[in-house]
Amino acid sequence: MQRSSEGIGTIAAALAKAQAQLVNPEKSLVAIVRSDGRRGAEQTFRYAPLSSGLDIVRKTLSQHEIATVQTTSIDEATGIVRLSTVLAHASGEWIASDWPVCPITETERPQRMGAALTYARRYSLFTLVGIAGEDDLDAPDLMEPNPEIEKLTGNSKSVSNDGRQTAPDRLPGRGGRANKSDSVSPQSKLSTALSASLRVELLRQIDGLSSADEAALWAQRRLVAKNQLSAADAQEVEEAFATKLAFIPAEPGEATLKKSLAEKTGTPQINKSVLGFPEPRRIRDRDHIRHVMKQSCLICGRRPSDPHHLRLAQSRALGRKVSDEFTVPLCRTHHREIHHCGDESSWWRNTGVDPLAAARALWLETHPLPTAIAITGNNEATANAPTND
Repeated sequence: MQRSSEGIGTIAAALAKAQAQLVNPEKSLVAIVRSDGRRGAEQTFRYAPLSSGLDIVRKTLSQHEIATVQTTSIDEATGIVRLSTVLAHASGEWIASDWPVCPITETERPQRMGAALTYARRYSLFTLVGIAGEDDLDAPDLMEPNPEIEKLTGNSKSVSNDGRQTAPDRLPGRGGRANKSDSVSPQSKLSTALSASLRVELLRQIDGLSSADEAALWAQRRLVAKNQLSAADAQEVEEAFATKLAFIPAEPGEATLKKSLAEKTGTPQINKSVLGFPEPRRIRDRDHIRHVMKQSCLICGRRPSDPHHLRLAQSRALGRKVSDEFTVPLCRTHHREIHHCGDESSWWRNTGVDPLAAARALWLETHPLPTAIAITGNNEATANAPTND
């Protein structure tokens, strides 16, 4: 709803001059929306952050003695948090608009309310001053031109109802029928800048996941977007998602359910560590992993660190990491580098660092040996120590 002072002649003249100088902010971020509910097709579009728009608006409007003021209020009658955006001129004239932010109940979830408020501030301010901060969803132009696709489709492209170009139903030279494997996929890779921007957005979303259900739903919705990233960006998102899954607590009752199923089946549990060919134990300890993440990178000393499982410590298993006791801290750069190398043992030799000794020291910090064992070990070491005779 738009409101204003009794007279707006002065502020209208000043705003007209300011709009001649205003420019649209750079669309440096990427967002993903669904067209029709949860099962609808995803659309990716660029938009400008609120901060870049504020820099342009403040700098331009202040030259014409116009100030911007954004305040929030609670509408008790409708149960909605509202945002008021005001353009105030030095003459005392003003123009304002109200924008609904979210239900009052969302104040119990500050993160969601903050996201809604930022969204409302951006749209309300950009609309009031007359600038655009996002792509037109009717015809997104994110994808870079692909010469091979242009060559395949030639001049036989058609235009759909929403204004986008589509490949022809039939390609020449195929007997009038197009093979599925030969059709051109509309999901091209993003440019380097857009891929980096989308990667940042996906990493932010991963950081906000708090349950296994949320993680599963996020993975289902964002798979298409992740596949549009460059290889390096996609791998970083996958690693961040895997790390996040390691710290999400198990659902309540999961351990009880497994125990109940084991009791019903009556299958005896075998201690594989006492077999003739014992299986390496693979311990999972979230507290220890958190402790490792607080340490500095073994190579460069930077923080924060990623927990890296030493693959050379245990034999490989189908889809299973080595035990958490063989975990060392590495910064994101070195963590990515060691995963790209072909021979992890050679990589560690080149750094001059003994990762197994470091992993053992960290494990003893969270799992100290019993006092009796520690004393016995020290006595044995003293007894076996060489003398000067």
